[in-house]
Amino acid sequence: MTKKDITVRPIRSEADYDAALERIDALMGAKFGTPEGDELDVLATLVDAYEEKRFPMDAPDPITAIQFRMEQQGLTRKDLEPMIGSRARVSEVMTGKRQLTLAMVRRVRSGLGISADLLVGAGKVRRRA
Repeated sequence: MTKKDITVRPIRSEADYDAALERIDALMGAKFGTPEGDELDVLATLVDAYEEKRFPMDAPDPITAIQFRMEQQGLTRKDLEPMIGSRARVSEVMTGKRQLTLAMVRRVRSGLGISADLLVGAGKVRRRA
């Protein structure tokens, strides 16, 4: 392979994937617009496509998304009260006994910066026995 040629192959197996990761590691730090930088860009795109197909990740449910953001920002349930309502209402939402209302979704989206798409997800309400 010459410096101007980029030799890439589709990633079809774990061996191809491992080889691509190894090559990406060797190319890290390559300058944008150089042949090495172009090869890095192409390989990263191929690896990303392979990982999306091979290791798909479902979006988190609304409560998991809220809990994750709370951990990131060092927040407590008390910090959710202006967005969700009383302490009891926050507890009901966070334990899955009550779903978020549209008004709550708007306030949580604004207050925590969580996409409304995640907050309107298919959260399940636990039914009382």
